[in-house]
Amino acid sequence: MNYYDREIETMDRGELDALVDERIRYTIDYAAENSLFYKKWFKEQKIDPSDIRSHEDLLELPIVSGKTIRENQPPETREFRFKAVDWKDVYTIHETSGTSGTPKAFFLTWEEWERYAEKYARSFVSQGLGAGDRTIVCASYGMNVGANTMTLAARNIGMTIIPEGKCTFPVRIMEAYKPTSIVASTFKLIRLADRMKAEGMEPTESSIQRLVIGGESFAEEARAYVSEIWGCGVFNTYGSTEGTMCGECTDISGLHVPEDLVHLDVYDPHMKGFVKDGECGRIVLTTLLPVGAKCGNLLLNYDTEDTTVVLTRDRCACGRTHMKIMNPEREAETFWIAGTPFNRVDIEKGVFQRENMEYLTGEYEAFLYGGDDEGETTLRVSMECTNVSECDRNVVEENFLRSFFKFKKTLQDAHIDGSLEIVFNYVGLGELEFYHIKGRPKRLVDRR
Repeated sequence: MNYYDREIETMDRGELDALVDERIRYTIDYAAENSLFYKKWFKEQKIDPSDIRSHEDLLELPIVSGKTIRENQPPETREFRFKAVDWKDVYTIHETSGTSGTPKAFFLTWEEWERYAEKYARSFVSQGLGAGDRTIVCASYGMNVGANTMTLAARNIGMTIIPEGKCTFPVRIMEAYKPTSIVASTFKLIRLADRMKAEGMEPTESSIQRLVIGGESFAEEARAYVSEIWGCGVFNTYGSTEGTMCGECTDISGLHVPEDLVHLDVYDPHMKGFVKDGECGRIVLTTLLPVGAKCGNLLLNYDTEDTTVVLTRDRCACGRTHMKIMNPEREAETFWIAGTPFNRVDIEKGVFQRENMEYLTGEYEAFLYGGDDEGETTLRVSMECTNVSECDRNVVEENFLRSFFKFKKTLQDAHIDGSLEIVFNYVGLGELEFYHIKGRPKRLVDRR
């Protein structure tokens, strides 16, 4: 087995928990001394930082949200109150995408870059990447941290990076540099495979040995399809500007959380409490600092608004002891019909049923509309076809509905009684609505 840091990654659970508690104590003290926000926050919440000594104590603290960060930075305030170092110690400044409002600002020290890079380096090594690999990175090299962090991680483990940024690079790159891996989203990898085939290059016969999907949640059916058309393993990573960086190992049974560097709990905002392992809830993060370290931004009990399940804290087949979580899904992509939630990923599962892929490209978009009568909902699913006239619509629709209703009997009942109508729309190449809109495609939109 290969490890980036064998001692940390295979540490016994008791020792790991003790290390986490030590870093919680130091991080809390650091926040109280260096963050304008937390100095005031502890006082307003009537919290004595010296009382927070362990993971269990964290569960008693209030939750901090993205809204809280925006309310404590310009233009709402004169200063960036979450910044926890002097300007002379800030190495880089970053912002989130701002899709849900004013972008959140983050300040990273060089130490943090090293810690961020270590998280990705651990994931890469756990996925079989290492010295001699040539990896194309199809992620933005802008204000987001992902691509830069992966590039720094690659330096630490001897990988060569081909920093394309976008997945629209010329196909000749594949032949010229013989890359062994690509980091990209599911749909970018499908489109690249199509472009390669159009130019006479078969993806399964290329130099690619493994693929890493980052930046979005996806259906397992989509992963299986990508693996099939490329003829190699596909691994998942989950990262954020806030510093999550979790990754699957070769066992592909959940994403390992680097517990010594970021603490992860799962919270149910409806019940207003933390849930047990095995139950679904929102990811709540706490930055963990090694004793003596500095931090540009730190977060305590930060609600990411992404949902997951803690799968296990037992030792993995790969030998790692750090806990594993289910592939996270975005809360913003979860909607309710007839008192039942469903996510964009549920739509994606229906689209990517294997038999469907004889007719579809995998590209899709879905819209929710209010019906004529109160309580009625229409779900319109548009799917891009390789050839609209040859698409077997009965096969596609039967497969979609079987998958969509498999674990959602309430939605099936609503469909049967007419309060949920599902309309299928089949379009040719390039005819989906999102092709005509700038920015990342929104694949499930509520227009009720």
